[in-house]
Amino acid sequence: MYPFIRMAYHMAKYRKAPALPIDGVHISHHICWPVDLDLWRELNNGRTLTIYDLGRIQLARRIGLLKALKAQGWGMTIAGVTARYRKRVVMFDHFEMRSKALGHDGRFLYLQQSMWKDGTALSSAVFRVAVVGPNGIVATDEVAGAMGAAGWNPEMPGWVQSWISAENQRVWPPET
Repeated sequence: MYPFIRMAYHMAKYRKAPALPIDGVHISHHICWPVDLDLWRELNNGRTLTIYDLGRIQLARRIGLLKALKAQGWGMTIAGVTARYRKRVVMFDHFEMRSKALGHDGRFLYLQQSMWKDGTALSSAVFRVAVVGPNGIVATDEVAGAMGAAGWNPEMPGWVQSWISAENQRVWPPET
């Protein structure tokens, strides 16, 4: 089940957090609750992606993306993700999440998020985000302009560019 109570909590907790530049980092703190566990008594991989929503939505609010979405009548959807899980997160572990916009490729925004405990990376994910309007995907230059960040086009890390290239070669719909 989606953690609506947690979402409301984070919306309230960070409602007065100052705006960030488009390349700023939103830092949030979380706890692994019993409802987050899988059969091996660790943070479920699917729940990890859901918890990343909590940081991603606050990042979007603080960099002005949510305001632009509302003003333009746009929506936001995840169009892809690549994730690495490296350390166990067990019940009642406290961890920090870091969320940051990496750049765009004209169609999609790329956001990186990671979970940390005591200076050790637990997991990391890069999300391919599409902003959608009545006519489909909105060009990222238009999105950046609506956010007050016209001309924002940083060089993305090579490994992200390689992932984008690999995704562009991937067969769709999937072969069975």
